[in-house]
Amino acid sequence: MAATFFAGKPRLVERGAEGLVRGQRLRITMLVPTPNLSGGLRVVFTHAARLRLKGHEVNVVTVPPRRPSLREVARSLVRNGSWPRSPSGRVPPRYGGSTECRTIERHRPITDHDVPDADVVVATWWETAEWVAALSPRKGAKVYFIQGDEPSFCEPADRVARTWQLPMHRITCATWLADLVRERTGDDDVHAVPNAVDHDQFHAEPRGKQAIPTVGMLYSTAAVKACDVALEVIAGASRLLPDLDVRAFGMEAPTASMPLPSGARYAQAPAQHAIPRIYSSCDVWLCASRLEGFHLPPLEAMACRCPVVSTNVGGPSELVRNGVNGFLTDVDDVAALTQRLVTVLTLPDEQWRTFSEEAHATATSYRWELAADRFEAALLAAVAKSRRGAAHA
Repeated sequence: MAATFFAGKPRLVERGAEGLVRGQRLRITMLVPTPNLSGGLRVVFTHAARLRLKGHEVNVVTVPPRRPSLREVARSLVRNGSWPRSPSGRVPPRYGGSTECRTIERHRPITDHDVPDADVVVATWWETAEWVAALSPRKGAKVYFIQGDEPSFCEPADRVARTWQLPMHRITCATWLADLVRERTGDDDVHAVPNAVDHDQFHAEPRGKQAIPTVGMLYSTAAVKACDVALEVIAGASRLLPDLDVRAFGMEAPTASMPLPSGARYAQAPAQHAIPRIYSSCDVWLCASRLEGFHLPPLEAMACRCPVVSTNVGGPSELVRNGVNGFLTDVDDVAALTQRLVTVLTLPDEQWRTFSEEAHATATSYRWELAADRFEAALLAAVAKSRRGAAHA
C-alpha cells in the first residue's frame, strides 16, 4: 500500500518578484531509486537530513527492489555463479532510516498519488527524473539533482540523455559536472553543490608512514570503477615493493574472475564506523575509476590524512593536486598509476607527512554544513524561478 501523507500548512514567505528568502520553511519531496549504501544515495539522504535540521519538511519516497529478469538471472549465473545481487532496500539510520524514507507498495513509477503536495520535488536519478517530469505542478517546482554523467554509463543511453533536457532546475554534485550539463543543455542556470565529508566520522590523528607500505582501494565489479586496472597497478607495485599490504572494502564479495591479491584484507559492506579505520590504516588510497560524478572515498580518505593517487575523474580531478596531496593520471594508464603509487609509498617519512597533512587540509574545506547551505539556496532559487514562470504564464 502506498504511503499516506498528512498535509501540513505551508510556511513559505515570498519577497516580491525576488521569490523566497533563505530561512523560510520549504516542503520538499525527494524521489530516490531503491535505497542502498552507495555513495550517491548516501549523499541524497545526508542532504535530506541536513535540510530537516534547517527546519524544512522533507519527505523521501522510494520504490522497493525490482525483481531480476530471467536474462539478468542467467547472465549472473554464467558470469558469477550466483543469483544477481539486488539492492537492499534499506537505509542505515545514520543516513535516513525508516522514519525518513517511505516506500511504495511495488517497483513502479512514482505518481501524484504517492507524494504530498510540496514546494519542490527533487529527482535523484534518471528514472526518477522521468517520474518527476510527469508529476502535476502542485507537487512543487521540479529539480533534477545530477550526480554523474548518467548517459555515458546507463542504458538505454538515448532515453537517459533525454532526461537532461527535461524542463527542470538542475543541481550537480561537482563543478565539472555542472559545466558538462551547461554544455549539453545550453542552460547556464545550473547550481554546483560539491559533495562533502562528515568530519565527526572521518578523521584521524597526524601520523607517519607505516613500517609495511599499505595501499587501500574500493572493490567493485562495475566496469566504470576499473578495479581490474587497480589490481593490475597493485600487482605491478608489488613487484617493486614485495611486502606491499592491500586493504579494501566494497559492497560485494570478490569474484573468481577478479580476485584480490593473496593476503589482502577485505571488508564486505563494513559498518560506517569501521570505514575511517580502513582509510587511516593506509599510506595511500588508490582510485582507478574510468568515470565518476564525484566519488566520496578519495575525499573521505583525505579527511583521514591519506594521500590519494587517482585517475583524473570526478571529485579527484578537483581535490588532488599533483605532488602536493597525491597524484592524478590519465584513465586506464596502468604505468602512470603504478609509478605514482610507488612514488607515494616510497616517500621519505617527513615528505609523506607533508602529503598527509595537505590531504587533510584539502578535505577540511568540504563540509556538509556548507554543502547544505548551497543545496538549500539552489532549492530556493528553483522555487522562485518556478513561481516567476507561473506568474508570467
